[in-house]
Formats: sequence, structure tokens, C-alpha cells
Amino acid sequence: MTNWDDLRVFLAVARAESLTAAAPVLRLDPGTVSRRIARLEETLGAALFAKSPQGYALTDRGARLRDHAIAAEAALREGLEEGAATEGLTGQIRIGAPDGCANFLLPQVCAMIRKQNPGLEVQVLALPRVVNLSKREADLAVTVSPPDAGRLTVQKITDYQLHLAMRREQALPASVKDLTGQPVVGYIPDMIFDAALDYLGPLGEAGVQLASNSVSVQLQMLRQGGVGIVHDFALPFAPELRRVLTDKLHLTRAFYLVRHTADRRSDRINRFAKALMAGLRAEVVRLERIVSDQEA
Repeated sequence: MTNWDDLRVFLAVARAESLTAAAPVLRLDPGTVSRRIARLEETLGAALFAKSPQGYALTDRGARLRDHAIAAEAALREGLEEGAATEGLTGQIRIGAPDGCANFLLPQVCAMIRKQNPGLEVQVLALPRVVNLSKREADLAVTVSPPDAGRLTVQKITDYQLHLAMRREQALPASVKDLTGQPVVGYIPDMIFDAALDYLGPLGEAGVQLASNSVSVQLQMLRQGGVGIVHDFALPFAPELRRVLTDKLHLTRAFYLVRHTADRRSDRINRFAKALMAGLRAEVVRLERIVSDQEA
């Protein structure tokens, strides 16, 4: 008979794709993790991982077991949460998000949620790529495009605005042509992980002279000079910058909240998701209003 603790070890290795990476999460040494996996494989009479120098990759049997184990994990969590709906949120919740959202929105929103739920531990995973919820890199993910594959629940959070920006003391351009000669700040072209982020258009035809895969680094580059597309909600954090050519270039993008379908009945995750979405909407409105008021 397979016990839950063995499945817990299996899930950690499946998500980390490595014994050494899973061991600290489990608070076990790699040798013990290896023995536990070997014991589980012997019990089931099947190989769950294909081992190589690159790590532990799931076999077909392992992938099927992972899906069942994730469902069992969600059911167990739901059972432990039952009856606690009127209490404050507790435990650990990890959010994956693109670094613009992670840097300029989530710190304030998470602080507000935790102030109301002091027993809660919130972790923000800022990555220049899409967070893999199937591997449980995070409990929830904020994305800039809704995923079209996987067993996922997707909700639109809010729209947000982007404009061209440059330092305030630079001459105000009358058209995009007036920006010729200015260094362009933007993403490293071959590291744009979502089509919604490819927004330079004609401005980037001559190349991107100052580039980064991080929105935060791009903002710091713009503070040194040049021109680039900036989230309106980031501008209050860079008072040296102002929007330009707002009537010529105005982009609207959206954030989406993505969760694993197995968590859809989790009261704890549902309550956190509701607070997170409301907080993000309010924070985008607040920061964008600051920018509008400064230009009024």
C-alpha cells in the first residue's frame, strides 16, 4: 500500500526534476529522497522517472501518477481547510508573476492582504517567463495572456495602460520621427516570452540599443536617458520620467489570474484569489490616476 508521505516525496521530485533540488523542500537529504523514490517504484512495479545527468524526467507512468497525486493533494488541502472559512488565511501561498507586476503592484497588494491575515505567508516568484503551474512552481500565476492549454482556471483581472516615456528635461517630441537618434529601451528581442510584450512596433525597427528581459531594469535604463514603452503604473516609481506622444501611441494590455483546476474547490485559494484580484485592480487604478493627475 502506497502512503501519502511517499506521494509527497514523489511530487516534490516531479516538480523539481531533481533529487538535490527536492531535498531542501522536503527537509530530507538527497540519499533519503532517492531511497524513497526507489521504494515507491518497487511498490508500484514501474519506473516513475527516467534518470539522466540532466535530472529526473517523468515517464508516462510517472506523469499519470503525478496528475492523480496533485488531485489527492488538492483534496487533502480542501479537507483540512473545511470549516475555516470564517477565519483568517494562514499558511504559505506562492504567486508567480511577470516582473512588472511583481515589482510595482504585488508588494503593496500582498502587504494589504497580509495585514488582514497576519498568519499568512506570501511568496512572489518573479520570472521572465510563464510560471509552470503543472509543476506547482506556484499556487497561482499572473500572466499577460490567457493560456490556451492545460487544466487551468483563468480569470481576467484588469486592463492596464502603456505609453512612450522619457526623461522630463528632454525636448518634448511632436511625432515619433522626432525620437530619431534617441536610444531605444526595450526587451531583448529573442527573449520576449509572450507576444503581448512585443509592443515597440515601428519604434524598434532600427533596433533596441538598451535592452533587458526585465521591466524593472528597462525602467532604470530609461531614467538614464532614451525612450521606451512603460507601464503607466510603474511611472510613479520613476518621477524623472513622463509620458510622451500619448495621442500617437497608447497600448492596452491585461493581466489574468491562472490557477490549477484541481484547486477550484479550495476555499483558501479562492478567498486569496478574490482578495488578490480586487487588490490588483485597485492598485492599477490608484497608480494610473497618479500619472494622470500629474499631467493635468
